[in-house]
Amino acid sequence: MIFYDYIDGLLAILERIKREQADNIKRAGQIISESLAAGGIVHTFGTGHSHIIAEEIFFRAGGIAAINPILDERLIFLKGALESTRAERESGLARKLIELENVKSEDASIIISNSGRNAAPVEMALEMKDRGVSVIAITNLEQSGSAESRHSSGKKLYEIADVSVDNCVPTGDALIALDGLNSRTGAASTVAGAAIAHSIIIESLNELLKSGQPVPVLTSANVPGTTAETIREVLSRYRDRIRYLDLETEFE
Repeated sequence: MIFYDYIDGLLAILERIKREQADNIKRAGQIISESLAAGGIVHTFGTGHSHIIAEEIFFRAGGIAAINPILDERLIFLKGALESTRAERESGLARKLIELENVKSEDASIIISNSGRNAAPVEMALEMKDRGVSVIAITNLEQSGSAESRHSSGKKLYEIADVSVDNCVPTGDALIALDGLNSRTGAASTVAGAAIAHSIIIESLNELLKSGQPVPVLTSANVPGTTAETIREVLSRYRDRIRYLDLETEFE
């Protein structure tokens, strides 16, 4: 079956990430652990399908509570697919979005962009740096390195970030060529990006534990013993820092 080739392709990408990006992932984990130890939070941002990674580590079972996804309906398909493509190329949009957030210099950020060239993620990285916030990029170095920036600075995401983790996905993202199909199918950047993002979080938690720091980890709301109060207790310290915390909502 042809989908075997897709799974094999994903496994090969994950092996490359493990082999080639270990140092970058470890450094990214250290940045986040240092931020959390200083009382900071982690802002995440992505456009198009990269917003999935920005949301993937928010309010996630086994993940850290201190994740603030910066979201906008124009960038996550809620206003339309082509509008999302247009908006991620819009200069000034990221500046407007970051002004809505409570960003502090002790924070860290993870910015995800497969191409690393569009105005919104590049601008968000520059805005974070202007505020003294460390920037971790998850991007495709092969594709980004050969493309022109769409931001007025002429820079691409990896050129701004404190550390860039290559998702090791081929240019164009898709892996599989099928007879009779002019373009490849089987996108890989979401799987690679999610694996990288969780790897960074795991490294950060390990660093916190080694230094004796408190570890603000969430448990699943769908396992016995976890209640609304259990979750609120972990999240409450971030009430004024994370936009999407609705701590007054009741559930059983």
